[in-house]
Amino acid sequence: MAIARILGGSLLAIALGCSAAGAVESDPLPVPEGGARQRAVTAYNTGVKLMVEKRYAAAQQKFEEALAADERLAEAHNNLAFSLRMQGPHNQARALRHYDRAVELKPDLARAYMYRGALFTQMGDLARARADHATLLKLDGSLAARLERIIAGAAERDDDDGLTPQYD
Repeated sequence: MAIARILGGSLLAIALGCSAAGAVESDPLPVPEGGARQRAVTAYNTGVKLMVEKRYAAAQQKFEEALAADERLAEAHNNLAFSLRMQGPHNQARALRHYDRAVELKPDLARAYMYRGALFTQMGDLARARADHATLLKLDGSLAARLERIIAGAAERDDDDGLTPQYD
């Protein structure tokens, strides 16, 4: 039974274009056997699928369900924050709380720094975006480069242009 759950997660990862060697924090997780953690990871994996499909409100619900079962699932905090952020600027404060919690629980969760840095950029807080960039330089060079481009784009944009881009 446990092998079927793990295999199911692996098949979902393959369907989403992920490989075990190239795993990222938003990949589905192996589902443990029994208990709250199983419920959390099952909901999380469904949320990942919905998030990849850009169904952010539905993904948000699944990540919230995952966190209700296991509040210490850092990846769920990160992806909940991302899903909130992608639904609009009215979710920025809540998204920031979840990014902060993800980093608190798992300080090496590179994508949390990347996406939180993008959020800081959207909020106009380039100093904190650059601090997340500095952390990313130690964790993941390619994500650091992505965040650097986002920050540079915001710095070059006219502050009065009224644009609040949603970064991927």
